[in-house]
Amino acid sequence: MAGDYKAEKNETEKKILVLTVDYPNNNGGVALMYVHVRNKYYIENGIDVTVLNFSAKENYEIEGIKVIGKESYEKSHGNYDTLVLHAANIRNHFQFLLKHEKEFAHIVFFFHGHEVLKINDTYPAPYSYLGKDNCLRVLLQNVYDDFKLSVWHRYLPKLAYKSDYIFISNWFYEQFQKYVRLSDEGLNYRVHIINNSVGEIFEKNNYCYEGEKEFDFISIRSYMDGSKYCIDIINGFAVKYPEYKFLIVGKGDFYKYNQKPSNVTWIDRYLKHEEILSYVNKAKCALLPTRLDAQGVMMCEFATYGIPVITSDLDVCREVLGDLQNIGYIDNEDIDSVDLKSLYQSFVADIPHDKCKKFNYAQTVKMEEQIIRNGLVENFN
Repeated sequence: MAGDYKAEKNETEKKILVLTVDYPNNNGGVALMYVHVRNKYYIENGIDVTVLNFSAKENYEIEGIKVIGKESYEKSHGNYDTLVLHAANIRNHFQFLLKHEKEFAHIVFFFHGHEVLKINDTYPAPYSYLGKDNCLRVLLQNVYDDFKLSVWHRYLPKLAYKSDYIFISNWFYEQFQKYVRLSDEGLNYRVHIINNSVGEIFEKNNYCYEGEKEFDFISIRSYMDGSKYCIDIINGFAVKYPEYKFLIVGKGDFYKYNQKPSNVTWIDRYLKHEEILSYVNKAKCALLPTRLDAQGVMMCEFATYGIPVITSDLDVCREVLGDLQNIGYIDNEDIDSVDLKSLYQSFVADIPHDKCKKFNYAQTVKMEEQIIRNGLVENFN
């Protein structure tokens, strides 16, 4: 079906350039996988995608996606209909815009998180083993954040006549309005709330709930040392419930500074999407608490796949996941009172759950494709 659609669109195929600070590669790198997921959908549906990866030292191709470095673009700019920016920062994306913005008839900004937040106001305190924030570091972070937020406040409206602005949750758009001090009017009423897609692998496959499971809980966090990913809370639950087996997958130094309970199996590595499913099928429940998220893509992926998911009772989690059948919530501020055992047993007794479709292609990336195809070319001067 995707092939037929692409054939119909060949004559008017859109060419887009996607800007990212990093990108998955053929050496096992999985950075910004949520960008790659949507790019694969784009090419399947008749959109020609080139990624400008600011971290790339040389050009490469991965799963049909052309990836180039900044130097390659400077040598031969190419002819693109739309420029797409993910998590735009000052050093890379903004400098690129200052130099090349006039080359593009249409611009799409995707906002994902830290790039439009004030870090010291919103992010949880780092783990103590990473070193305490000294006054100078806090001051420098505040100065930089004030600068970046001021830049976007002044600059984004200048591009509003030919731009679309996509936020991955209403909660995050509210934070953007608070810190960047721009609303619908300042962005020319071109604001869209579209969740990140979970990708085809989670959409088309189903959690294998039958048979014996090696683990009761699974937690996958690519960067374990980020306190927002709550490895300390997961570890605390493992101590509190020695009768349950916990699988934790991710890179980090947490267990260099903290005792690993005997009922925790830790796999010190990153996983590709294809590998994740086999690990998830080994567990009965996903445990993915969070202290800060603009959407929480992994909990959406797991919920879509079908495994029960326990996450944190935050506004953004409630908004994005709502009252899905296989979602449970815990209070980060009162972990001692959380009855994880009862929550877990209620999930296990009630599987299988209905397949979640909220984060499928039709509800997410297809809407993005419509925005890309309906670019404001007529406003270009």
